[in-house]
Amino acid sequence: MTHPQLDNLVHIGRLKSEPAADKEIEGLVRSGVRRLNDAEREELSLESRFDLAYNAAHALALAALRLRGYRSDSRYLVFQCLQHTVDLPQAQWRVLDEAHRKRNLAEYEGALDVGEELIAALLRAAREVESRLSDGMES
Repeated sequence: MTHPQLDNLVHIGRLKSEPAADKEIEGLVRSGVRRLNDAEREELSLESRFDLAYNAAHALALAALRLRGYRSDSRYLVFQCLQHTVDLPQAQWRVLDEAHRKRNLAEYEGALDVGEELIAALLRAAREVESRLSDGMES
């Protein structure tokens, strides 16, 4: 199943077209769900919870992209494609965008400034991706 916007990204070299692989998708979903469950553990530090929630969201977003028959090496693009892979609303995409920027600051500059509000929003967005992905896998 192809998608015009995603096919355009293939055409310009931003995505690769690659048949979906059930075991890969199942592994990504399993990893994403486990990380989400761990990220909800309030006894963990905010930094750990953010890292777990962010990586869970990425695993689930990548699973959604792979389910549609595409692959990307860009974390940011995997998140951007959620509007086309699982019809994620723009408000939730913005949460993932903010989380991605904060993650990059932490990774490349050592500055991580996150609070409960961002983590809660990130968890909600990731759970929404999980739900929409699950619905897409069942149909």
